[in-house]
Formats: sequence, C-alpha cells, structure tokens
Amino acid sequence: MSSLSTRLKTWAHSHAPTREKLEKNRLLRPLARRPELWRFTRRSVPRGVAIGLMVAIFFVIPGLHIVLAALLCVPLRANIPLAVGSTLVSNPATIPLFVAAAFWIGNHLGFHADLATFHAMRHNGAELVEWKHWLLSDAAPALLIGLGVIAIITGAVGYVVTAALWRARIGRRWRSRARHPASATLP
Repeated sequence: MSSLSTRLKTWAHSHAPTREKLEKNRLLRPLARRPELWRFTRRSVPRGVAIGLMVAIFFVIPGLHIVLAALLCVPLRANIPLAVGSTLVSNPATIPLFVAAAFWIGNHLGFHADLATFHAMRHNGAELVEWKHWLLSDAAPALLIGLGVIAIITGAVGYVVTAALWRARIGRRWRSRARHPASATLP
C-alpha cells in the first residue's frame, strides 16, 4: 500500500505545474502569487475537496466546473489542486447518475418532472427545441433543486471525511514522533 501511495506522490509531483510555469501564464499569474492556495493545510484541504465536489455536481458542464472551482478557491482560501481534482467526480460515466438522482429528489420534493416524456423524447430522437421546452416546464426546477441537494450533501460529506482523514494522518505522525524522538529532529 505504501508503494502505491509513494508512486502516486511521485506521479503527482512530476506532473504538477511549478510556480514558475504558472507565473508565465498571464491568466494564472495572480493565482500563482498566492501560495496559500497551493499549500496542503488542515483548513485548505477539506475546503478544496468540498468546493470541488459541490461545483462538479451542481455545474455538470465539463470544463466549466474546473474553472469555477478554481475561482471559488480564491475567496474561500481553499486548496486549488484538490478542488480541481475533486471536480473529476463529474465525468461522462457519472453525469447520467447525478441527473437521474436529481430528478428523483426533485420529484420527491414536490416538483414534477415528467420522466415518461423524457424517455419518449430520448427514444424518438427529439430535437433541441423539444428538449428546451421540456426542460423549461417543470423539469428545470426539479433538476436544479435535486442537483443542489446532492451537491450540498456530497460537499459536506467530502469536507467531514477529508478533515477526519487529515486529523488521523497528523495523529499518526505525532504518535510516530513520540515513539521515535531521535528521528523527529531535523539536521
């Protein structure tokens, strides 16, 4: 297990952009000059994971959710790499599951998206105009409310789990230092 984590760390460090590379890009230069957005701290890590998960689920537009998550990290002082990485939970394989769950939740919360019409339109190859009319009926509120509920719950769970894992990791380090005090000193 430790060799897998070592290989993942090595891969991440070799593929992560350096601050110098970020400063060369005029769009990313302001973010590169804020080192607190790139550090892994006990506060920034859970924030980054929560932001990434919430944005990935609520804004299911590929590519846009990555940019939005990075931008939200700035005022919330969250870790940008983890926020961007967490957005990968939303991909072509998971988006249909999120949308179906959002419609189910939205319907159970009192909004009525007609799923029979949805299936009929999908089966008959409906055109974009028909999809727009269906979505602007009762489907949009059901979808948005459902995605919002899923995003908030997933973000909260991601925050709590990440904070607990961070705390457990630090606890292991402290226990290890207590057992081996000679190795804890720096040269």
